[in-house]
Amino acid sequence: MDSLLQSALNAQVYDLEQPRYFGAPILPSHAPGFVYTLHRRHEPGLGEARTGASGHIYMAEHAGTHIDALTHQAENLRLYGGREVNAHVQTSTGFTEMGVDTIAPIVCRGVLLDVAKYQGVDVIAPDQHVTRADLEATASQQKVTIREGDVVLVRTGNGARWKDPEVYLASAGIRGDASQWLADQKVRAVGADNVAWDVLNEVDPELHVTLPGHIILLVRHGIHILENVFLEDLARDQRHEFLFVCLPLKIQGGTGSPIRPIAIAS
Repeated sequence: MDSLLQSALNAQVYDLEQPRYFGAPILPSHAPGFVYTLHRRHEPGLGEARTGASGHIYMAEHAGTHIDALTHQAENLRLYGGREVNAHVQTSTGFTEMGVDTIAPIVCRGVLLDVAKYQGVDVIAPDQHVTRADLEATASQQKVTIREGDVVLVRTGNGARWKDPEVYLASAGIRGDASQWLADQKVRAVGADNVAWDVLNEVDPELHVTLPGHIILLVRHGIHILENVFLEDLARDQRHEFLFVCLPLKIQGGTGSPIRPIAIAS
C-alpha cells in the first residue's frame, strides 16, 4: 500500500475537464447548457456570527465535458444490443435500462492521439476532418498501439479555443471510418476536444445519417463517447500513454453525465 501511495504522490495529474459557466460553447439543442445562481447568501442580520451560502445548478447532461450513455442514441429506434425503445424503457423520468448510472468507474490505460501535431498544425481546420488514416498514422508516429479496453482521446487542437464559443463550435470532427476503426480495436471509450465527436451537419455517405460515430460507437458497439475533453496539457508534455480515470455521476436513467476525467502519468 505504501508503494502504491508513493507512486500516486509522485505522479503527474492532468485535469481533462473544461471549465463550466454560462456562455460556454454548447450546441443549440442543449442550450443554455449551464446556469449557476446563488440560492443562499452571506448577509448581515441573520442572528449569529456564522453565515452560509449555497447555489442552484441547472445544466444539460450533454454540456461541457461529459460522457454519453448508451441510451443517448438509437438506430431505427433500437439501442445497443438491439433493445427496442418503448414506453417501458424510455420514460418521462429517464431510461429504465442502460442509463448513465450504470456506467462503472473507468480506470484503464489511456492513449492520446495528437492528430493536430501529426498534421503539423495548432488546430485542424473545420473542413479537414479526422479520418481512419489520420488515426493510424498518428499512432504509428507516436509509436503507440491501441489495445482492447483502452480509452482513446483524439486531439484536434480545438480545446484551446474554449473561450470563443463561435470558433470552438466550428471545429473539425471525427469521420465515420475513424470511429469504425476504433470500434474494431474494441476500445472501452473514446473522446475528443470538440463538441460532438463527429463532423457536424454532414450526412455520412455510407450510413446515410448525421453523427455516424454515435451510431457506430454507442449503438452498434456499446462504446462510450466523451466530448469537450481538454487535451492541451497532455499534448504539451507529449503524454501519449497514461492511466485514465473517469467517474460519471449516478444520474438514474440519464443519457449522459458531466465528468471531470483525469490522466495520471509517471
